[in-house]
Amino acid sequence: METLIIIVFVLGYIAIATEHNIKINKAASALVTGVICWTLYVFSGASHEHVNEELLTHLSEISGILFFLLGAMTIVELVDAHDGFEIITRKITIRHNPALMWIICTLTFFLSAILDNLTTTIVMVSLLRKLVQDKEERLFFAGMVIVSANAGGAWSPIGDVTTTMLWIGGQVTTFNIIKVLIIPSIVCMVVPLIILSFTHRGEVVRPEIKESKVSKIEDREQKIVFIAGVLSLIAVPVFKTLSHLPPFMGMMLSLGLMWIITELLHHGKNDMDKERYSVLHALRKIDTPSILFFLGILLCIGTLEATGTLHHTAEWLDIHIRSQELIVLTIGLLSSIVDNVPLVAAGMGMYDLAQFPPDSFFWEFLAYCAGTGGSALVIGSAAGVAAMGIEKINFFWYLKKITWLALVGYFAGAITYIIQFRLFFE
Repeated sequence: METLIIIVFVLGYIAIATEHNIKINKAASALVTGVICWTLYVFSGASHEHVNEELLTHLSEISGILFFLLGAMTIVELVDAHDGFEIITRKITIRHNPALMWIICTLTFFLSAILDNLTTTIVMVSLLRKLVQDKEERLFFAGMVIVSANAGGAWSPIGDVTTTMLWIGGQVTTFNIIKVLIIPSIVCMVVPLIILSFTHRGEVVRPEIKESKVSKIEDREQKIVFIAGVLSLIAVPVFKTLSHLPPFMGMMLSLGLMWIITELLHHGKNDMDKERYSVLHALRKIDTPSILFFLGILLCIGTLEATGTLHHTAEWLDIHIRSQELIVLTIGLLSSIVDNVPLVAAGMGMYDLAQFPPDSFFWEFLAYCAGTGGSALVIGSAAGVAAMGIEKINFFWYLKKITWLALVGYFAGAITYIIQFRLFFE
């Protein structure tokens, strides 16, 4: 039965990876695969009570991740509805190509750590359309936004889903992951930027500014919601550290406070204007299929963990590869081909905290590699897929122009982390 579960998982994974070819949303494939895997497990001869107990145990961990994502995505949508991100974008006036790229990538790097790499990529790639007219040049900027967003998300507990998973699971802690990964993540971004600084010179031509519709939002409201939204997201890891409660509790508190703030700001407006800036409207706009995708894929991984498949895989890797560095580097590169969420979930299932305690080399290096390795291909990360959709980036163009830069940055950051760990943290 274990073999059959693996076959179903592989078929489901193929359906997820080829969603654009088969025209079936990956969330649907993940949900069906997850439920079928658990159904096969319950008919494998195991006790129904035991299977249900394991399922509920996994569901408690999964629900924490899902509620966290739900809250974060809603807050970001709320800030976006109030045009909060324009506070940043309208300040950029420079036209020199290398300087503008450094500014865009640095801004992306730190925004990704505060918000998340997917949201940041959407904001920054949309901004590039107002800053860079030439399509080819804009694609280079977009490619580096993907690299920078993934690098920026890797060192922050709330910047990337995979780092968030490790943080929620107790594999890494807030201040330690920031301390050990910020320098390797900066190297991952800076090395490709240095290369492009020599190959892409000159002035950027900006598109003609078209008169836009006047927003109904007031400057005061825009600033209040932007500042409150950013502070509420930053406060989540602080809340976890102080209260020792799961991270989703802090996120739910932040969401509730943002809800109160926006209700008070717009209480005097008519229903139509008030509804546009409400949490209810933001909840309708969030990417619900992505949340259901995470549910399905984590259910799949939960089955593989419950049946012992991941444990057997870990034993095989230990016997045939042995080196922790090579194992994690391989996982990172695989994340550019398949989604990094199930890869990290698999790693969490293959190796427990008794084998690798919190903040050990393995978990920290996994956070870096899984977070940044997806930049190697445009479909290898949520940030890449978002940029690909907005700018219509061709897969093979990215493979030819950006992949080698992403890989140079990936390995440079990995080497930096290994050297740093051996010198200061071993």
